[in-house]
Amino acid sequence: MAKRIIIEPSRTLMEFRLLPGLTTPDTVAERISLRTPLVFAGEGHREVFLNLPLVSAAMQSVSGPEMAIELATLGGAAFIFCSQPVAEQADMVRKIKRYKAGFVTPTTVGPDITVRELASLRDRFGYSTFPVVDSENRLLGVIRRNDFDEFRHADLPVRDRMIPYDRLEVGVEISDLAEAHRLLVESHQAVLPIVDRDRKLRHLVFRKDIRNHLDNPLQVVDEHHRLIAVAAVNTHDYQSRVPALVEAEVDVVAIDSSDGHSTFQRDALIWLSENYPDLPVIGGNVITEAGFRYLVEAGARAVKVGMGGGSICITQEQKGTGRGLATTIMRVAEERDRYFVETGRYIPLIADGGIVSAKDVVISLALGADCAMMGRYFARMEEAPTDKVMINNRLMKPYWGEGSSRARYWKEIRYNQSQFVEGVEGFVEYAGKLRDNLGETIAKIRSSMSSCGVGDIPALHQRAELEIVSGLSIREGKVHDIYMPGNESNFNDTWGS
Repeated sequence: MAKRIIIEPSRTLMEFRLLPGLTTPDTVAERISLRTPLVFAGEGHREVFLNLPLVSAAMQSVSGPEMAIELATLGGAAFIFCSQPVAEQADMVRKIKRYKAGFVTPTTVGPDITVRELASLRDRFGYSTFPVVDSENRLLGVIRRNDFDEFRHADLPVRDRMIPYDRLEVGVEISDLAEAHRLLVESHQAVLPIVDRDRKLRHLVFRKDIRNHLDNPLQVVDEHHRLIAVAAVNTHDYQSRVPALVEAEVDVVAIDSSDGHSTFQRDALIWLSENYPDLPVIGGNVITEAGFRYLVEAGARAVKVGMGGGSICITQEQKGTGRGLATTIMRVAEERDRYFVETGRYIPLIADGGIVSAKDVVISLALGADCAMMGRYFARMEEAPTDKVMINNRLMKPYWGEGSSRARYWKEIRYNQSQFVEGVEGFVEYAGKLRDNLGETIAKIRSSMSSCGVGDIPALHQRAELEIVSGLSIREGKVHDIYMPGNESNFNDTWGS
């Protein structure tokens, strides 16, 4: 007989509804904060917070650099998938970190290289502005695309075409973007060099990047005001993958596994803690209290929870392992809270699997999650890595799981088996740009929290009231008993039929 048999059914998010609380002027939708921790930030570690409680799944069909850039700009984060060569994943991270940064660490040139050599560097890196420095990194000047003609001036040294230091407005020991913006406006320059008191170059700040920051106040950035980059790793090649990601300046890594309660993940966490103690690592996925304890005691600073609930995941059907996501969140959140009381370390939970709507997100948050991971929702967007296709006069995007036959090669690497699949392939209807869709989703989450009378996610954890609803209650909450052209089934869909 089994060691333990739990008779109580495993619950899903769709079975729960939130009960309203008292809405006050402090909890109207526009005043609600959705700021939430991505990883534990205590013990001297750098904080990593999201301004929206949403992350996109580490999947080939979901999270490439374009999705990561746009989602971080809007307040969330994308998990760059690891089912690709190490160098390619590192390049994706590098692309995110170099996109519209605040304080840019630039590629510099010496004063004696020729304009021809400079043009070659421009074509190689895609930059149009280069600081010119001496052998001790002291700033001598700046050269931009309009400062030379690569044919007429090809053999001239850069020093003959650069704007010299004494004609530049520079920022000395500046670390505040607002101050950098003020200097740029006053100087009419497009770029502001930042130097120390010995004139040694530290950073460049571009006017267009500051404009981007002002236009997107929720964007998630590092200490240099560069967009945050999160990347997945596996338990097989992490010792070669992580160094490349760190060199690319990744901010957070997440160990990607459908079942994270394993010695393989513990070994990876311990190795990462010993070799990269300042790098935050997310463990998972787990669905039990024991799994949570196992990972955090090995060094995980956040944990992904959920198994088998995704729209294209068939783990539960294939293997018989899994748990409803609502029950998973409740049980693991209870253990997370016990761990916090014991240690003072608050470990964020990322709910993962079967979350497709704003309603699912806010219920997962109310049950104890700190943010929600979605695949299908983001796969529909323009920024997802797949190409659009027309099927039956509908614009669609391909969508497949990391455990599907399409990812079989990487499945062998990750799971050391390929006898069966744990995911399927399909299509999702194209929804347009992420920016044009996310606003409505966030508005629904804020409105729901306002109805509950809470002003932020910690308050939702503490004061939310939920109840299980019956099948008839779910039916009652949907459109029924009216005629909708093109959906005639609703007309006769009555309780008595």
